[in-house]
Formats: sequence, structure tokens, C-alpha cells
Amino acid sequence: QVQLVESGGGLAQAGGSLRLSCAASGRTRFYSMGWFRQGPGKEREFVAGIGWHGDTHYVESVKGRFTISRDSADNTIYMHLQMNDLKPGDTAVYYCGAGVVTVGWDTWVRSTKRNGSWGQGTQVTVAS
Repeated sequence: QVQLVESGGGLAQAGGSLRLSCAASGRTRFYSMGWFRQGPGKEREFVAGIGWHGDTHYVESVKGRFTISRDSADNTIYMHLQMNDLKPGDTAVYYCGAGVVTVGWDTWVRSTKRNGSWGQGTQVTVAS
């Protein structure tokens, strides 16, 4: 089991920046991690991921604006999402997710949605 705790988020103006963090503890070995978001009336969608080996992957709509990173200390993995040039369409509840590493990001996203570990979510609101 992986325990995930998110922090960050809040309110930003369009064009502004926010930074999300997620602390992962427990059985994190061979787990990839990522950020998902769920807007009002929408399904949860993948935003960005960082693999066990450090490879990264982004949904097209955030490429060049969001950066995912990871570091570790005291048996805890810290994952961050730096969000720049925010747009009103980025408004959503953002969730930290962790799932066993797979071959290919599409597979990992599907697998994590079904069987992954999740944080409690943090609200990001971008005002126009």
C-alpha cells in the first residue's frame, strides 16, 4: 500500500503559477506516480506522470506549461507539479496517483485508475 498526501493548490489568476506537492510513503518501490484532475461534471483525466526510472509524460494540453519532478528523503517520495501560465480550463480537483510501473503510459493510466492509490485531492481554481 502507498499512502499519498497532497499539498498546494488554491486560487490563481490566468497566466499565474501554482505548485502542487505529493508525499508518498509505504511500498513505493517500482511505482510510477502522476497527477490527475477532475473538473466539474468531467471524468478524471491524466495530466502528468513520472516513472520509476524518472521518465516523464504529459497530456498535450499542459506540455510546455507544467513540469513534474520527484525527489526523496527519509523513505518518502515527494512529487511536485509546477504549473505555469495557468488557464481557466485548468480549474479542477487535482489528485496524486501511484500505480505499479507498466510498459507504456496508456497502460499505466488505465491500471492506476482501476487499482492505484490516491490522495485526497486538492482544488485548483484559475480565475480569468
